[in-house]
Amino acid sequence: MAVGIEGDLSTSHQIANELKNEILSGKYPPGSRLRQEDIASKFRASRSPVREALRMLEADGLINLVANTGAWIAQLTLAECEEMYQIRERTEPLLLRLSIPNLSKAQISKLAELKKDMEKCESTEEFLQIDREFHLCTYSGAKTALLHEMVARLWNTTQHYRRAYSKLLEIDRFQPAHYEHDLLFRAIKSGDVDDGERILFGHIRRTRLELAKHPDVFIKNVEE
Repeated sequence: MAVGIEGDLSTSHQIANELKNEILSGKYPPGSRLRQEDIASKFRASRSPVREALRMLEADGLINLVANTGAWIAQLTLAECEEMYQIRERTEPLLLRLSIPNLSKAQISKLAELKKDMEKCESTEEFLQIDREFHLCTYSGAKTALLHEMVARLWNTTQHYRRAYSKLLEIDRFQPAHYEHDLLFRAIKSGDVDDGERILFGHIRRTRLELAKHPDVFIKNVEE
């Protein structure tokens, strides 16, 4: 029986990881439904590991599970997104401050490579993927019990709205973001935690303010 449980957990992780990649890549738009029977059929799995995979995705902030209704890709109102970005403005600079002193030469070299790769991006999806890897790498030196998980969840939940923002940047070949990433990298390389915090705060804040100019990408609040 233990083997069966381990097998179910392994299958659940595989399903969750693949669905996570698909959700983050934009395959499923915000508010779309994930049907257990379709997922079970796609992965040739029983309902049990599918249910567990969906619980994992909910914990990651990627979907909402509604009792007696099903699973839905997470979507936000403008107010919810603004609040999440305000949380990011305050938590991520702290995570960066904790990370910078502990980043190794190899990690800083990796950041330099990722920054160069971003500067060559020609599509929104390529930029989103490398941008995520770059920022999460900047935090990889921090030793925390809670912040990493909190930040990762916020990134997952706001992914669709970063995509909308990145499509606006694509018009200018992502130049504003490249400029800020360069400033951020210089602060990290020099070990300047104060400058790093300041630059990152402004970087996240600018995204929030630009998104607020495009309320059409958000769901309407039912109370409005």
